[in-house]
Amino acid sequence: MNKYIAYYRVSTQKQNKTGLGLEAQRTSVRNFLQKDDILVNEYTDIESGKLNTRPKLMKAIDESKNNDAILLIAKLDRLSRNAAFIFTLRDTNVKFKCVDMPEANSVTIGIMAVLAQDERERISQRTKLALAELKRRGKQLGSPQNLNKHARLKGLEVRIENSRKNENNRKATAMIMALKNQDMSFYTITQKLNELGFKTRRNKKFQQNQVQTLFNRFVTDQNENMI
Repeated sequence: MNKYIAYYRVSTQKQNKTGLGLEAQRTSVRNFLQKDDILVNEYTDIESGKLNTRPKLMKAIDESKNNDAILLIAKLDRLSRNAAFIFTLRDTNVKFKCVDMPEANSVTIGIMAVLAQDERERISQRTKLALAELKRRGKQLGSPQNLNKHARLKGLEVRIENSRKNENNRKATAMIMALKNQDMSFYTITQKLNELGFKTRRNKKFQQNQVQTLFNRFVTDQNENMI
């Protein structure tokens, strides 16, 4: 038997009132609980994903520690896209479980946070560069024609980024890096991913070459960030 404190996050008041997103998170938590488990309490934050203000999460963490309960996170990417915030969660030493990624640990979520923040910063930087280039060419920003051109450019970039680092790939990459730090071979990591139910971007089982590609991509991105 385990005691749990559930945590949910929605982005807007509208989502909170309509139950959009929130009910799905509650359902996933209830499906996760075993017959003898106890759901002690539930907390919900209504905050933008870019912000680090999570008053209800901090209360959930405190209650989990005071009651020797496990913090149960309905959806890992609902916490934050800011790496510093995830590392703060890790440093509280609270026991936690993620419904959508039960095998996640402090190392895994740290790597996922870095990936998520890197993705957001790259999209933001490319948008700024695209606007600066239009301005340099003397284009009047804000006209429907230029906005359409920029929208197409941004849309293409987003599609490429989503293909490279969609949710399945981010989760798998985090686990790959965590397992690689344990000196596992790519063959063993591939087997482990498939045993744990990880899926590729196309919702298929992993092949070893795909695991190596995700590993190499992460290493390359980190090296580029250091230049």
